[in-house]
Amino acid sequence: MIVITDTSKFLVKKNLKSILSWSVLILGLVLFTVPFDGKFFSSGQQELTYSKFIKEVSNGNVKEVFIKNTTSKIIGAFSNGKVFSTVAPLDIRMVDRLLDNSVEVRVDSGESGWGHLTSILIQWFPLLLLIGLMIYSSRQMRSGGKGGMGSGPLGIGKARSKMLQQQKVNVTFADVAGIDEAKHELEEIVDFLKTPQKFQRLGGKIPRGVLLIGDPGNGKTLLARAIAGEAGVPFFSISGSDFVEVFVGVGASRVREMFEHAKKHVPCIVFIDEIDAVGRRRDTSMRGANDEREQTLNQLLVEMDGFDEKQGVIVLAATNRADILDPALLRPGRFDRRIIVQYPDMNGREKILTVHSKNVPLAPDVDLKTVARGTPGFSGAELANLVNEAALLAASGNQSSVTMRDFEMAKDKVIMGAERKSMSMTDEEKRNTAYHEAGHALIALLVPQCDPIHKVTIIPRGGSLGMVVRLPEKDKFSISRTELLSNIRVALGGRAAEELIFGADNITTGASQDIKQATKTAKNMIIKWGMNSTLGLRSFYDSDGYYLEASDQISQKTSESIDMEIKALIDDAHNEVKSMLEKNRDKLEAIANMLLERETLTGDDVRSIFEGKELPAQEAATKPST
Repeated sequence: MIVITDTSKFLVKKNLKSILSWSVLILGLVLFTVPFDGKFFSSGQQELTYSKFIKEVSNGNVKEVFIKNTTSKIIGAFSNGKVFSTVAPLDIRMVDRLLDNSVEVRVDSGESGWGHLTSILIQWFPLLLLIGLMIYSSRQMRSGGKGGMGSGPLGIGKARSKMLQQQKVNVTFADVAGIDEAKHELEEIVDFLKTPQKFQRLGGKIPRGVLLIGDPGNGKTLLARAIAGEAGVPFFSISGSDFVEVFVGVGASRVREMFEHAKKHVPCIVFIDEIDAVGRRRDTSMRGANDEREQTLNQLLVEMDGFDEKQGVIVLAATNRADILDPALLRPGRFDRRIIVQYPDMNGREKILTVHSKNVPLAPDVDLKTVARGTPGFSGAELANLVNEAALLAASGNQSSVTMRDFEMAKDKVIMGAERKSMSMTDEEKRNTAYHEAGHALIALLVPQCDPIHKVTIIPRGGSLGMVVRLPEKDKFSISRTELLSNIRVALGGRAAEELIFGADNITTGASQDIKQATKTAKNMIIKWGMNSTLGLRSFYDSDGYYLEASDQISQKTSESIDMEIKALIDDAHNEVKSMLEKNRDKLEAIANMLLERETLTGDDVRSIFEGKELPAQEAATKPST
């Protein structure tokens, strides 16, 4: 169990002190600004004109009056006890009239009593308040933020870290799937915090800092929450952007505050999410010498360097931009261990789908392994979104469970975008799209080492009028030259089919993304992967991964050669594709006609058409099960 008693007492004490201070200040303000004149200053005074006041005096209705010597205001009381007020002009006979009518007259000389004190305080209170705030702010700034949770002027330097209570964190390592290597290393950190003697008896030292590196959505924050649920020690969470302020020195003050608070609760874990917001590489020019972010980073480096390994404070951070972090932050002794949180493989995706669908009623036809195979490159967050989309689709159809069809529709929506049902295509546009997609599909069947077709559709989705979806049978970690050339040919198949069927003068803009993808692949083959015999095994990228183009490191002639080789590679592929389509024109037209009829074909449907087989009758649309 996480102990938070000391922290709660500390926060209550600080908050109570702040509340009492402000209460006294407000009470003093009220006392000094409200006149202390007894019944004459009670609420509900009646405002009288001076003429009405003289008339009431003459009629004997006024019992007593209070005259301020320093003002022309008169406050009095009628015989029935009601209070009134009026403003008197310069009238030398007024006092005689009051005395002649037996009115008790009271006069404030302005030299003593509460009235005199009140007037002085009212005049000087704003100035005194301003001076007090200036003294308080200067003392807090001189203390450098070391005065507790409310450090800094008006609490600006206060640390914003939050202590997560174990009983409120419902995530454990059992909820983390698909990233087993990263989870194993973090389980070792948790084990050290629970039983440090196990490691220390052999002289082992736990890392001071652990950096989680990975693309967005791969589970870095989820791992951190799992540690909070498993560790059984205080867990402080803060974002890197919480240290950054416009006031110079505030970020450094918050860093000191956070680590001082953490040291009071050892052993504990400090988690800094998106550390690249404050840990970016420092500027080497004089222009950035006094930058607030750099001062914050310097303070973070000092605090991490000052830790004792046996103290039990572990800094856990997450980022998807490790390349821009300052080298001093990554050296041994600070972030000793770096854990790469990668995209899950097929088995990992299946486990993630299992975790996220444990509370979702699945129909018997759902095969999560098939869903995992059809989602290569999906992150954990995207897989969670896929399950949620499938559940929403099932719920919108009033179904009692989520079927495999719901998963397929959700996957199409995530990969290709929502159906554009309101879009009305002409028959000519629809026919052109059918032949374009049929060209892609047919070339995918003819070229070697090509991923199998999963689905072909001419239903507009997202920004495309149609799409051919190809899915690998297994995860790939490298791609051969043959497969890259096949991908270029498949990308050019749509434009080649348009040229063959409609003529070169009637081609459309539908191949823009295909041409872009083919050019990118061809360029990488030549300048990055050394897959060109003319230019040889040479890389034309700088140390930061940018294409050199024409610069000091690459000649104009070489740059022209690269452009010529890219063009030759694409032109050769385009000519080969046109030749293959001409030889298989009957199959091209058969696939296109079936697309016009059914709008969507599965990979098995396309292969059956290619082999000359007849497709089974299309099933009528069924109502969702309830």
